[in-house]
Amino acid sequence: MSGSNSSVPPGSAPAAPEPVALTVHSLAGPELGQGGAADGSRTRIGRLKMLLVLLVCASPVIASYFTYFVIRPEGRTNYSELILPTRSLPADLNLRTLEGTPVTARSLHGQWLLMAVGPAACDAACEKRLFMQRQLREMLGRERDRLDKVWIVTDEQPLTPQLREALGGAVPVTVLRADAAAVARWLAPEAGRRIDEHLYVVDPMGEWMMRAPVDPEPSRVKRDLDKVLRASSFWDKAGR
Repeated sequence: MSGSNSSVPPGSAPAAPEPVALTVHSLAGPELGQGGAADGSRTRIGRLKMLLVLLVCASPVIASYFTYFVIRPEGRTNYSELILPTRSLPADLNLRTLEGTPVTARSLHGQWLLMAVGPAACDAACEKRLFMQRQLREMLGRERDRLDKVWIVTDEQPLTPQLREALGGAVPVTVLRADAAAVARWLAPEAGRRIDEHLYVVDPMGEWMMRAPVDPEPSRVKRDLDKVLRASSFWDKAGR
């Protein structure tokens, strides 16, 4: 007992205990402004990476077109007319089968397309173009599986049974209806001609890139097709 009071002088009251002091330390962390700047930087980096990926994916197409359109050896000529810049297959064509089933424009991607355009009442000139379309594909030999035949019908009239039968065969023509005005905003004839007087070439990316002349020489159109197929052989393969 004496040991517990030895520090208190006799006759003095015990000293009051000192209050406990607490010190609060703030935790380290990014300030609001710094966090916003960091988010903005990450967004810019993400967009840059996305653009680089798109560029890498598109580079084979760009390279083949550059080779075909720009790097031309002496004496090299094209019979068909090249379309520069190319025109993308629009989504508003309102494509549908002859029975009326909707077809997406995207479903035509993945193959080279040799396209004819015109009304369902196919006259003698139309029948000649459709026959040439079939013959041109067969003339490509082992490369023919990289090209599809497509006929865009620009009205609502029915096809005759005879024409339907002629469009069949081992490799039938893909026949689709589309709005005439929408087709005319995409494809275009040469000056003074109608849109249904040509054959049109569309690449696997859905880009209209070449137009055959009116009443063309099949062998010369075939050489043009050989050129574009050869230029794209390292990135385009047969089949969708």
